[in-house]
Amino acid sequence: MVPGETLHEHTMEAVTSSRPYHIVVFGASGFTGKFVVEEVARYAAESTRDNRLTWAVAGRSGQRLKGMLKQAADRLAMPELSTDIDIIAADVSSKESLAKMCQQAVVILNCVGPYRFYGEPVVAACVENGAHYIDICGEPQFLEHIQLEYHTKAMDRGVYVIGSCGFDSIPADLGILYTQSHFKGTLTAVESFLTISSGPEGSCGHDATWRSAVHGFADSGALRQLRRKFGHKPLPVVGTKVRPRGFVFFSREIMQYAIPFMGSDPSVVKRTQRFLYQEESRSPIQYYAYVGVGGLCSVAKLFCGGLLFGIMVRFSLGRKLLTMFPRFFSFGLFSKAGPTIKQIEDTCFNMTFFGEGYAEAADPSKGPPNAKICTEVMGAEPGYVATVIAMVQAAVTLLKEKHSLPRRGGVYTPGSAFYNTSLIDRLHNRGFKFSVRTYQEATKA
Repeated sequence: MVPGETLHEHTMEAVTSSRPYHIVVFGASGFTGKFVVEEVARYAAESTRDNRLTWAVAGRSGQRLKGMLKQAADRLAMPELSTDIDIIAADVSSKESLAKMCQQAVVILNCVGPYRFYGEPVVAACVENGAHYIDICGEPQFLEHIQLEYHTKAMDRGVYVIGSCGFDSIPADLGILYTQSHFKGTLTAVESFLTISSGPEGSCGHDATWRSAVHGFADSGALRQLRRKFGHKPLPVVGTKVRPRGFVFFSREIMQYAIPFMGSDPSVVKRTQRFLYQEESRSPIQYYAYVGVGGLCSVAKLFCGGLLFGIMVRFSLGRKLLTMFPRFFSFGLFSKAGPTIKQIEDTCFNMTFFGEGYAEAADPSKGPPNAKICTEVMGAEPGYVATVIAMVQAAVTLLKEKHSLPRRGGVYTPGSAFYNTSLIDRLHNRGFKFSVRTYQEATKA
């Protein structure tokens, strides 16, 4: 699709008197939830009368939700938000309240994290009460646990449960599909390199993301045990096997030091590749993700911080200290206050994909790869701008193109859910940029 081209719109799934809202934002008064509410409000304001998006907010405190809606009304110059948007009382500790919330919505946007502590009751309520579920989780253990426990139940109920629909991991998962769709031949391997650019005030993440990382690293052994329960056979390696790079290395692709990306992207992409191999007989792609960390000074700081972090997450006292003082132990990368509006406005991301494979006439079983491709996905600040755009557009795609999603329901990654939809085009229209580049352009940038 050419940027600026009008996207052919589908009709929004109908709401009913018993299920009156297309979208309910759960955890709407939380740090990320507030940004999700503003994005939903912007999108709803653009919807036509015949295709109008109806929505509500939900959470524990009606007073906080009212305050949040008033703040959003002021920020967006939409006074109607403080009077016209319904508020639903719901708490993860109350199964009854979650059921009532899910019975009123077509799609629940779950913004309550860390998901390993608070996510499963919401998934269960959605499946039991017929509401589709979308989250922005970057925790592989939670995502894979939900797939193991709820995939069959969700299929039986016709409910879609789609995790990691934020910066974790839509740019990576859909970026791979975009790269594959533009490769003329058989794409066999991709490496991605993430760089984040910020202004003079730097960038910062919120405490909730930091807490998820602390508990995720502390419980990495449980993830290995969980994966054994699936009983998956290794995906076949097509073409030359690609080896992962070292823990720290100088990347000529992005001209700075890089490390393996520790987030959910590799896990999510692998699950998508397995789905497409098993369900669509697509050739699986080997994938390794890296993130740029800058120069030698940054590497030294990362090494010292990573060593301390690795020791402290092993002990309950260490984890307590890490979560009590995120700014200190993360060298300012995370804080309880989160980023300022200025930091958000001045930050953006670039994810570049370097792929290799075999041209259309070549046989992948004979010889090394003979063709390359470079693509990139660019967007605004990843945590609270790109994430909320991706989450809302995933929900809109589910509402408008459910006929293009696989089967009748189930637990899916973004790539396996949306590979046959126009989600990439929708993201493009909301400020993401997917593009093909030459290797020469990419390495000179």
